[in-house]
This record gives sequence, structure tokens and C-alpha cells, in this order.
Amino acid sequence: MKHKVRLQVRLDHQVQFGDHVVIRGSTKELGSWRENIPLNWTENGWVCDLQLKGSDHIEFKFVTVNKDKSLVWEGGENRVLKLPGAGHFATVATWNATQENLELQPLDEVQEEESDGYDAATSLSQAETSPFVGQWQGKPISFMQSNEHRTHETERKWDTSRLQGLSLKLVQADQNARNWWRKLDIVRDIIAGSLQGEDRLEALLYSAIYLKWINTGQISCFEDGGHHRPNRHAEISRLIFRELERHTSRKDISPQEVLVIRKIHPCLPSFKAEFTASVPLTRIRDIAHRNDIPHDVKLQIKHTIQNKLHRNAGPEDLVATEAMLAKITENPGEYSEAFVKEFKIFHQELKDFFNAGSLAEQLESIRESMDEYGSSALTSFLECKKNMDAAAESTADAEEVIKLLFKTMESLNVLREIIVKGLESGLRNDAPDSAIAMRQKWRLCEIGLEDYSFVLLSRFLNELEVMGGARWLVANVQSKNVNSWNDPLGALIIGVHQLKLSNWKPEECGAIENELIAWSKRGLSEREGNEDGKTIWTLRLKATLDRSKRLTDEYTEELLKIFPQKVQILGKALGIPENSVRTYTEAEIRAGVIFQVSKLCTLLLKAVRSTLGSQGWDVLVPGAALGKLVQVERIVPGSLPSSVEGPIILVVNKADGDEEVTAAGRNIVGVILQQELPHLSHLGVRARQEKVVFVTCEDDENVADIQKLIGSYVRLEASTAGVNLKLSSSVDTDDNSSTRSSSDDSVLGVEVPSFSSGRISNFDQGASSGGVILLPDAVIQTSGAKAAACGHLSSLSAVSDKVYSDQGVPASFRVPSGAVLPFGFMELELEKSNSTEAFRSILEKIETAKLESGELDVLCHQLQELISSLKPSKDIIESIGRIFPSNARLIVRSSANVEDLAGMSAAGLYESIPNVSPSNPTVFGNAVSQVWASLYTRRAVLSRRAAGVPQKEASMAVLIQEMLSPDLSFVLHTVSPTNQDNNCVEAEIASGLGETLASGTRGTPWRISSGKFDGQVQTLAFANFSEELLIRGAGPADGEVFRLTVDYSKKPLTVDSVFCRQLGQRLCAVGFFLERKFGCPQDVEGCLVGKDIFIVQTRPQPQ
Repeated sequence: MKHKVRLQVRLDHQVQFGDHVVIRGSTKELGSWRENIPLNWTENGWVCDLQLKGSDHIEFKFVTVNKDKSLVWEGGENRVLKLPGAGHFATVATWNATQENLELQPLDEVQEEESDGYDAATSLSQAETSPFVGQWQGKPISFMQSNEHRTHETERKWDTSRLQGLSLKLVQADQNARNWWRKLDIVRDIIAGSLQGEDRLEALLYSAIYLKWINTGQISCFEDGGHHRPNRHAEISRLIFRELERHTSRKDISPQEVLVIRKIHPCLPSFKAEFTASVPLTRIRDIAHRNDIPHDVKLQIKHTIQNKLHRNAGPEDLVATEAMLAKITENPGEYSEAFVKEFKIFHQELKDFFNAGSLAEQLESIRESMDEYGSSALTSFLECKKNMDAAAESTADAEEVIKLLFKTMESLNVLREIIVKGLESGLRNDAPDSAIAMRQKWRLCEIGLEDYSFVLLSRFLNELEVMGGARWLVANVQSKNVNSWNDPLGALIIGVHQLKLSNWKPEECGAIENELIAWSKRGLSEREGNEDGKTIWTLRLKATLDRSKRLTDEYTEELLKIFPQKVQILGKALGIPENSVRTYTEAEIRAGVIFQVSKLCTLLLKAVRSTLGSQGWDVLVPGAALGKLVQVERIVPGSLPSSVEGPIILVVNKADGDEEVTAAGRNIVGVILQQELPHLSHLGVRARQEKVVFVTCEDDENVADIQKLIGSYVRLEASTAGVNLKLSSSVDTDDNSSTRSSSDDSVLGVEVPSFSSGRISNFDQGASSGGVILLPDAVIQTSGAKAAACGHLSSLSAVSDKVYSDQGVPASFRVPSGAVLPFGFMELELEKSNSTEAFRSILEKIETAKLESGELDVLCHQLQELISSLKPSKDIIESIGRIFPSNARLIVRSSANVEDLAGMSAAGLYESIPNVSPSNPTVFGNAVSQVWASLYTRRAVLSRRAAGVPQKEASMAVLIQEMLSPDLSFVLHTVSPTNQDNNCVEAEIASGLGETLASGTRGTPWRISSGKFDGQVQTLAFANFSEELLIRGAGPADGEVFRLTVDYSKKPLTVDSVFCRQLGQRLCAVGFFLERKFGCPQDVEGCLVGKDIFIVQTRPQPQ
């Protein structure tokens, strides 16, 4: 197959007014001597671009086409040219000099001869159409020969019904604002009046949507009889820009606000000095009075552009100008060359006013304000861009294109970093107008570079797909050649860096960048410790790719959260076409660099999953279930349609990790969650106990297949071998092992330890003064199963260092010191405050309260409010203070008589309040009352109702322990929860505090399996939680923790195979020891502090 040659031809020749030049030649591309291939007139001559077959011999001639369509061929023999095999060349010819040898020069050489640097973006002669006009969705422009503007206005309809607040203010103002400057002033008023208040995001959203519809012509601008020159628009634009810049520099600006502000900037006109002058854009007036153009064209320019622009400028004026430009350049030579030249200059000026120039034009406009380094970076990028754009139209091989792509992306990164850094200093209050105008240009260049990175990443993805995409990458991994992954990972690094420069979760972007760079450098080893190198390489990479995809998903979710409702409200009120309203947010997502980053992540994850033999499923609770597939946003009571009967398999969009499946519906037999979730999270543990088949799915193709089955009866099969979801003709409840009834439910009939409030006076026997029980003295009857287990743990820890595994690994662990406020203390405080009767009355009503009517929610709120007003006495708090060191930080935890039981774990159902101290009695007392009150949350009440436990039987003791500041936190199951393997201990580990694991924080923990008898440690997954929870060492004990972004390229458990194996064996030894001592498989929570393992609780593992 022949390669292509791209040839730029230029002819030096003058023709009469109205004539133009074409080529005719021997090949199909040259018209086969029968068709005209037109040349375009420029200041440098007649030019055209040709794509020809490499190595061909071609013959051709130039031909002049007269106004009467007659042809005048150049004299002499046919021109003959032998083409090279491939490449991009230019040549210059002279009319009638057919015997001359045309010299082909590589395009780069031609460019070097013509310019020492990059030549000002695009020459005026090229008449480049602006991106602004390319997005126009308004009415087509019609040229007028008189002042007919008002007759072109269509009747608009506004609907202010059910509007309130800012939306009502905007729409009512728009009704009285026919022209563009008044509409801009509406935005100025809304932004200036709202950016200091709570509705600032709403103000920014409405402004962005409104301006976008104006700039695309969906909201028309018309004359209103007044004279408002463009300088009025420029002044308003400057005021809006200043407000946006001030807000951008605020420390408390939200990521959503940053995102929306970036969408407003490109919609504002320029306020450079030439546009704030009293009479700006005067060139069009001179053009309209020229004597070298036809009278009808003169009238069209005067009435369609000049008069309209100088009375009431609007986006439609640029559209009209480009339409006129297209008209007067359609037939080269038809109009005066001097006239066309002047009109092109005016077109450039108008594009500058509307900030509608190309990226190259915008960048050239800031060159004068850059230092030598910045100017050099700008030149380098523009040179790369020019070559890249040329390569897009050539047939260069994929390897060369990719090299050029990376060179361009890297130069873009450098330039954009310089611009971003230049904008970091913020806008000074005393900044002169010229500096503010230049800052606007810098801001638009920065945004434009982000937009161009979208184009580059799109081209890279196309090249990658041509090479074979995910299949090609998988094949290379199988052959242990991962160098082919360097370019895709490099492109992803650049894409994530672009998001960082756009200030979208910059710390998260930085951590992902560091990880991807580290994994690229690390490469693939034959073995990592005792594990297969290819598997570890792929798992490590998968964790970071999942994290990258989550970053893009969160961006999309934010857009979907903040835009659609506002678009719907404003679109209906302003009469915007329904299709434009419906597609607005999707268009915003697809037009951003985030879309290309997401596509690249998806492709790489597909390759990674294929390498691992995974299809994007993860099994938390194996089994089989039959039921109707129903989609819900979250697992909460009341989310199921009342019309749905029989067994149900839920498709759930999001989870917090603290949900209780059967509380949302007793007929739920399976769950498909569309996000990742720790296996040993509270939700995972409860689903296992409730025997609900539970899987997660993170593959877009699988999710799409699932969506097709919504509303159908399906069979869900999940095991370690994989997941299968298929249609079922009907549901046979007799054969559905996952469908429960009141007669066979294993949760019902849980034996709940009770207490007698009359025994409260005996609680201080054997304990410290004030009724507080020391942790070693805690028993189930007074303190609950959790506190009792912790008490038992404290005695076991004393002998744990004498126990060793078969590999000689010690089972040693420590337990934080602690104390218990036993059952009855809450009831005692109720008596002291004369609230016992009110408490009992509400509790009795809760027992039968209806969920649907909202009655239960109201009662739960009343009861929690009552209990939250209670506080332990001063004496109690002081007695607790004497148990712990004076500077100790404590965690206040639940220990109810309805949790940590063999048939009812209630994991995570009740509150734990970290980082408090008795030295601050108010904060400490509030923590205790919060734990008491958590006994009556809606979820807790429904959970007990589902388990058949009367509400009056529930009681709450409070476990108080010394707060640890862990490096790692873990949850152990001493029997594998997925395949019930008794020979392994499975651990899930997270950096920092354990709440990350227990809750539904999006992400994956480190997951390792350790053999009880052979000591073999297997890595099942690497961690990718975005943040770790920590306690400030020097901060106050105020119940607060702080979050820190995690970079796993610096975490030993990810990068050090020896550390991973040793920790896995130690955790296994501890877990196996506790399993033997407690007599059944255990669900263990603990942490690593320095080199010490601490166990903070253990409970029977749900089976």
C-alpha cells in the first residue's frame, strides 16, 4: 500500500477582478484533467493543499477561470513531478514557467526560511473560523440592506411560575433585557450580589448556563432602540471578571465553584484598552463606506454589521461577520483585494473583542507580557502544535505521530504550568485596567490549553486503538513486555496533571501522578517476594487506575449533581428547546479533558482486568439468588417501590458502608453495588450475616449489560470462580435458597442480654468509684458483648507474646486501656432530668410507628433530641479522668446489648466518637450522649425491627478507650469470607484510623490472605483509598480528625514485599490465636502503631 504525500502548492500570479485559479491534472486527486481543483487567494499568492499517492508521477497545469466561466490554460508543456514516497512538502510555481523544475522542500525547512519563530498563530489571509462561531446554534444570519433588525425578532416566551430566589431574579431581568450588554449586566448583578453569601454556587451556575445559551445563540440578543457601543459591554465584563478572580483566590472556594467559574470566563468579551475606548471597533465604519465594493454588499455590511455593532453589539455580530467573510472570499478575485484584506483585519479585531480567537491567536496575545522563559515555552508549544496539526492531516506512521503527540503534550504541560503559576498571585485591588485585561487573556489561554489537551489525548486514544487497544496491551503483559504500557501510562499522567492544573482535587491528582510514575519506573519483575511478579505488577497498577477512574467519576458526579436541575429550571423558564436542556450536562462532560482521561482509564482497566482474569466483578458474599432486578440510588428503607413484591435483587448506585440490607426490605435476596467496597466493611459484614448475595461491579460494559435487565427476573450466581447474571423466566421461590421467610430466618429470635435498672447501685462493685467499670472487669451483663470481649482481650494480651505460629511468628498484641459506663447510666440521667415518662412514651410509639408516613422519622428525631440533652455527671467524668493519663486522648464507643452477638453483629450501627478528653467536660459529655442517642437512629430501630428485637429491650453501655494514632488499621476474618477456607486468615488494611475500613469510603483496602499452617501470604488487592484519617498530635481533643491524601508509592505495604509478608504472618498468628481462645471464627479489629499490633475489639464472625 502506497503512503501519502501532502503537498502545499503556491502560485505567484495576478488575475483580473472576479477571476480565480485552479489546477487540473492527471490523477484523481488533481481532477483527472476534467475537474477543477481550486486554489485560494492569499497575500502571498494562490495556494492549495493536496494529498497525493507517494512515489507517483503526476502531470498538471494551472488554469485561470474567468468571470464568464471560460478557461485560460497556462502555456507550454504539462508540468511533470515525481513525488517522494511519503512526507509533507511545499513548492512554489510561476505562471507559464512550465519547464522549470519544481523544488520540493520539507515543510519544516520552508517554515524555518519564512520565520525565525512561530508566525503569529494564523495569518489574516487564512480567515480562520473561530471556535465561537462553530458552536453557534442560533438562527442563520441573513444580510439586510436596511435597518430590519427588529423585524427579525421572534416572539419569546418566559415562564416564571414556581421560580424563586436567584432564578426568578434572572428570568424577570431577562424579560426586560433585549440586548447583550443588558444581559451581561444581569450576570454582573447576580454575581456581585451573591458571591459573599451562601448561594454563591447557585449564582455561578445560573450565570454559566445563561451566558452559554447567549453565546451559542439559543438566547437571542436584539436592538432595543438605544445606542450602547461595545465599550459598555467591555466595562461590564471587567467588573464580572474582577469578581470571579477575587472569588477564585478565596481559601474557602469549593471544587464545584472552581469548576463552574472556568465555564464562565470564555463567555465574557475582552476589555482591552481598544475596546473600552469611547468609540471602539471603528474599522467597520470605514469599510462600509468604501467605493470599491458593490452597492448591495456595502448596504449589507452597514446594516447587518456596522450599525448593529455600534448600537447593540452581540454574539450574532461575529457570526454575521464570518458569514460575510465567507461570502467575499468564496470566489477569489471577485472583490477588491484591498477590501478583502481590510475586512479580514476587522474580523480579527472582532474575534479579539469576543475572545473568540484560536488558541494560537490567544497565546500570541500574551507573549509581550511573558518573560524570556515563558516566551520560549510559548514558541516551543506553538511549533509543536503546528507540526501536530499538520500531522493530523498527513499519513505519518503511528510511531512518529505518538512521538509528536508526547512532545506536544509535554510542551503544553510546561507552558500551562507557567501560566497557572503566573495567575497564582491573585488580582491586586489597585491593579491597573491594562493589567486586568492581560490577566483575562492569561486566564483564557490557560483554559484554552486545557481544551487542547482534550484534542491531543483524543488523538492518542485513536492511535492506541489502531494498534489494538486493550488486547494489544494484554498480549504484551502476557509476554512480560510492559514497555508498551509506558506511552498509555505517560498519557494518563499528563491527563491527570491537566486536571491538577485545573485545580480539580489537586492533591489527589498529585498522588495519582506520583504512583503512576513510580509504577512505570518500577517495571515488571519475575518475582516480588514469594509472589508472581506479573500478578503483583498488575494488581498494583489496577489500584491506581481504579483511583484515577474514581477521580474522573467524581468530577462527572459533581457536574450531574449541580447542573441538570438548574439547567432544567432555567431552560423551562427561558423557553430553551427541550433537547438543548436535556443534553446540556452531557455535552459539558464530553467536551472536557476529564472525558478523555476517563476513556483512557477505562481502556487500561479493561487490559488490567483481562490480565488478571477478572471481568470487573468482586464477590463479597457468594451464593445464588433469584429475583426481580430493581435499581435504587441507595440501600435505605423506603427506597423500594411499594408495588414490587416477591424476592428482589437490588442494583445500587452508591453506598456509605453503614447500611443494613434487610432494613430496606425483607425480600432483598441479592445486591449488585456499582462501586468498590471493602469486603469487611460494616455493610459487607451485615450482608454476610443476613445471607444476602452481594457483589460489586466496576466495569462500564458490565454495568451497561445490567441496565438492560432492570425490571426483569434474573438469576445472580456469585462465587470465587466469577459472577453470572442471566434472565430467568420466572422466580421459583421453592428453589430460591436466598429468599427468607419468618419461619426460616436465622436472624430472628436473637437472644438479647437484658439488664435490670434496679441493679444500678450494684454496678460499682469491684470497680472504680462513681460506678465506672474498669475494662478487665467488664462482663456482658453489665457492659455488653463488645466491652466484655475487650476486657477478655486485655487479659489475653498478657500471654500472647508466649504463643507462636508454626513458622515461629509471635501472636503478641496489646490492648488499649479502657473503662465502661455500664447499662443503666442513660436511664439514671433520664430520671435525674424527669424525662423518664417522656422517654417511655416515645419508645412505645416507635415500636409500631409507620415508615411510609414519616412517623418513625419524627419519633426517632424526638427521642435522639431528648437523649442528646443528657450529660454524665461531673463526678462520673472526673472518675474517668483519673483512670487515664492527664494528656490521654480517648475514643467513646458503643457497647449495646444488641451488638457483637453471634446472630447480630450490628457492625457500625452505633456511634463512636474519637479524639475526646475528660479534661474538656463539655466535648466529652456530648460524645457520651451521642453514643447513647445512636441507639435510636432510624437505621438502628429498623435493624432491630428486622431482627425481631423489641425496642424496649435495647440498652447502651459506653466503652471508653485510650485513642491510638495508628500507622495502619485492619479488620481480620479468621475464616475467608468469600470461599469459607478455614486454613486462611483474611485481612483488610487501610492507612490511618480504622473508620476508613469500617465505613463505605470509596476505594479498596490492602487485602491479604495468610495461611494459618503454611505461613504463605498472598496479596489479593492493593489499597487505593484517597485519604487516611489521622489525629492531630498537637491539636485539641475536640472529637475531630483530619484527612490526608495518601501517596501509595511511599507506603511500605505497597512497595515492600518483605514488609507485606511479615505483617501478614503476624496478623495471621494473632487472628488464629484469638479464634482458638474465643472458640469460634472471629471478626477482629485492630491497628499497627509503630511495630506494635493493638487489638481494639473482636466479635464472632458472621457465617
